[in-house]
Amino acid sequence: MREIKFREWDETRAEIYHGDISGMSYGVREDFDDMVGFRFAHEENSFEGKGRLLEQYIGLKDRNGVEIYEGDIIKLHVVILSPDDKIGFVEYIPEFGYSIKVGDRVIRQEYWAFNTGHTVEVIGNIHENKELVS
Repeated sequence: MREIKFREWDETRAEIYHGDISGMSYGVREDFDDMVGFRFAHEENSFEGKGRLLEQYIGLKDRNGVEIYEGDIIKLHVVILSPDDKIGFVEYIPEFGYSIKVGDRVIRQEYWAFNTGHTVEVIGNIHENKELVS
């Protein structure tokens, strides 16, 4: 079973906060207005849409053992058929699962996540390293 983890990008502070349910560094609650709130260790309440964005751990690690989250910038090296590394960011697309978006192209999860002929490496995230994605 996949570990359920989230991180929060706080636009106001320009920082990323990590947590996991097992460590209880954050919790989930529903308010009366149907908004789901996450409480991280750094403050009482935080809500998506108020300068904050929640990103989920996709259940995979890169070649260096770094956990991969939505919004991470990934360098994908395809050993077969493509001599050049591809750089894109991880995004959840309902039809394809967690995919890597490289420009207008979508590299589907089934193509990169389970093939040993590929190498993935987290090299940044779309909040702090936008310049890495062309």
